[in-house]
Amino acid sequence: MWPILAIFAVLAAGTRADIIDLRWVVASDDTIQPASVDQPVITINGKFPGPLINATTNDIVKVNVFNNLDEAFLFTWNGIQQRLNSWQDGVSGTNCAIPPGTNWTYAFVAKDQIGTFSYFPSINYQKLAGGFGAIRVNNRIVIAVPFPKPTAEFDLLISDWFSSDYRVLRSTLGAATEIPDMILMNGKAPFGYSTSKPSESFEVTKGNTYRFRVSNVGSMLSFNFRIQNHQMVLVETEGSYTNQITLDSLDVHVGQSYSVLVTADQDVSDYYIVASPKLLNTSDNSPLVAKGVLHYTNSGSPVSGPLPIGPDPWDIEFSVNQARSIKWNLTAGAARPNPQGTFNVSNVTLSETIILHGSEANIDGMYRHVVNNVSYLTPETPLKLADYYVNGSGVYRLGDFPIQSIKDPATFGVSVVNAAHKGWHELVFQNDLTMMDSWHLDGSGFYVVGFGDGEWTSSSRSTYNLYDPVVRSTVQVYPGGWTAVYVFLDNPGMWNLRSQHLKKWYLGQELYIRVHDDDPNPAKENPPPENLLLCGMFGTIAPTGAPAPQPGG
Repeated sequence: MWPILAIFAVLAAGTRADIIDLRWVVASDDTIQPASVDQPVITINGKFPGPLINATTNDIVKVNVFNNLDEAFLFTWNGIQQRLNSWQDGVSGTNCAIPPGTNWTYAFVAKDQIGTFSYFPSINYQKLAGGFGAIRVNNRIVIAVPFPKPTAEFDLLISDWFSSDYRVLRSTLGAATEIPDMILMNGKAPFGYSTSKPSESFEVTKGNTYRFRVSNVGSMLSFNFRIQNHQMVLVETEGSYTNQITLDSLDVHVGQSYSVLVTADQDVSDYYIVASPKLLNTSDNSPLVAKGVLHYTNSGSPVSGPLPIGPDPWDIEFSVNQARSIKWNLTAGAARPNPQGTFNVSNVTLSETIILHGSEANIDGMYRHVVNNVSYLTPETPLKLADYYVNGSGVYRLGDFPIQSIKDPATFGVSVVNAAHKGWHELVFQNDLTMMDSWHLDGSGFYVVGFGDGEWTSSSRSTYNLYDPVVRSTVQVYPGGWTAVYVFLDNPGMWNLRSQHLKKWYLGQELYIRVHDDDPNPAKENPPPENLLLCGMFGTIAPTGAPAPQPGG
């Protein structure tokens, strides 16, 4: 058994890496009330949102999580690829949950990554109550950032908020689409909502340029982001430097993150920062329109006038055209000195095409969300544990999930797809509903090659962008449409593929991609960590040859 720090040494070989040691206490706080309601807030070290993880490429991040909730808990690191290390992914298919009143230490490497990401609770509908925060992975000093260093950087987490207790909401989920009661900026109510509730404000100095790292950490609503009288230059999304385009507004879908540069080039005053929901009619004074303030140093003028006008929230064509305009910067280096364009999909051979229909169904009288008419049912034993110790026996069977067809009728299942290691795969996400969706894959990045309306067919490939598709971890799928991505599955492990819409995810719109390499060399995939938690069919007793669980991490 390789000690965990020895494995990290292999991962970070030849690079300078720091160890970031964090101690987080997760608790429920009834005194924090962003919207003057009794919904409890999940805090980390008393903070809502939680602390920033500020790392550099190849840093080792260790997070000792103390679970002071009254139920089990897991963090997932949204967009951090966990190279060779799905044991730390923090979802129900890879980790046993941290029991209440105990602690466990995550340990992972920001291996060969840069960019803007987030973390949040992955089970029990807890994300609705908080527990989320921002992650930055900065360039190593030896690799140039493809834009001048900004004066400062701001993290902006935009989330939705419900007045009902998340535990009540998760027990009463039905066919109706639940609309949030409010949209928050960094856990704060919209500007003007209440004289007793603070709103978010960012101070800037005229003539300087600032980087805003904007993340949609909500549960269901896409939003359009804009700043009154200011343009934005898009520079990065979820680990990829983009071609730099100037925008008046930016659509951000659930689970996505962007970096934009904003220059304080207007008169010294205060200006609205706005995030308004897509596919929803709202007024300027609606609590569903998040509002903050861009405050110029020495400004004596409060925000005034109407909110900056954004696109029609129902204008899908605007959103699709903007999405197609977001492309990879082929000449910039990122985590590595060689240009991003060194890795491209212009001439790859596909191993497999997987077509995934996201929809809803009634199964045995229960309203569920499904993928190809299969609604994922979480087993008591995490898939990764079962895969490693008993080859999945008694927990899942390979070949049961239909990868290019729809089962009839809809059923429950433990959906696992066996994928070729180091193979290029084409994933087509088909949205059969009239609401937005977004999909995320842990462990790898999507090359976003195409969007389209209606049903995808093989002839749709003629519309693909194979020259400079952006690479990201979460991609939107428009109502009644499809999104196609390429993905290179070179990261062995058991990886979660899910809807980022919390209700859909919670009600079964997910599956797992098994990327397996028979070689036990830890340079290819880490063995189980020494502090491995056991549950389900293994109880708390390690199988033969397994590391003994270490209470307290």
